[in-house]
Amino acid sequence: MHPLYAHNLGKISPSRAPTRIASPRNVSPGAWSIGIYAGRSPLQLAPMPRIINPVLTAWHVTDVPAQFVADPFMLQSGSMWYMFFQVMNSATRKGEIGLATSRNGLTWKYDSIVLHESFHLSFPCVFRWNDDFYMVPETSQAGSIRLYRAAGFPHQWEFVKDLVPGTHADSSVFYFQRKWWMFACPTPQQHDVLSLYYADSPAGKWVQHPLSPIVTGNKRIARPAGRVMPWNGGLIRFTQDCYPTYGKQVRAFHISELTPTTYKEQEVAESPVLSASGTGWNAFGMHHVDIHYTGNSRWLACVDAIA
Repeated sequence: MHPLYAHNLGKISPSRAPTRIASPRNVSPGAWSIGIYAGRSPLQLAPMPRIINPVLTAWHVTDVPAQFVADPFMLQSGSMWYMFFQVMNSATRKGEIGLATSRNGLTWKYDSIVLHESFHLSFPCVFRWNDDFYMVPETSQAGSIRLYRAAGFPHQWEFVKDLVPGTHADSSVFYFQRKWWMFACPTPQQHDVLSLYYADSPAGKWVQHPLSPIVTGNKRIARPAGRVMPWNGGLIRFTQDCYPTYGKQVRAFHISELTPTTYKEQEVAESPVLSASGTGWNAFGMHHVDIHYTGNSRWLACVDAIA
């Protein structure tokens, strides 16, 4: 999320999904909130019947005064789903990382703030490595990309090390072909450059790819919009379309070749994969998606949007 604050799942059974009572306080005009989408393809997602979006809003946050919630990342561990996301603390005017939990991946309960710093935090890219959980949140105000490890998952997080110096937004870390990779936007005010790094391990030495920056001078396709995911023998990179306004929609690119010396990608036919609806909780924009395969040809995603 931009620091300037732009205006056991198994089968998913809609018939068993509980509804909840909507409140006029749930979504304020101009506020970001979080919803759940699903589909038979990660490139063709839609709201689920009888699930009322958004499932998480600033109104659900109970331990700090919240302005909005955004940038959701989720993972499953044991019988529980865990979602980490930015909570904009309206008292400090800084982003903090919040947690919500779910037993079915569909309905969510807010838990608490699990990470806060003296600087702004957002975009909590969370992942497993060996037997531990790690997080690379956006820490552009700290002047580096920072790695955190769960000392006690999911509530206790400790700083491990700086990965890459400089001001970067929305770093997205992923594993592919025996290496770790990371996209990041080094122009968080303009959203128009995409850099690429790789390493042998998340806590190792990160090297800039020789073809980096992958994108320059194009705010439609540069800024990361969520976790990079494997698809059809390659990868899918999701990107924020920030033209003509920040966080307008989410586009998708198929990465067909990625090595320490080469890179090839092409926009998929289904792109954009998320767009503003013109009304309701996602009236004006959508700019983030995190997608997980749940079996039986079904995909589940957490998304965000602005009313």
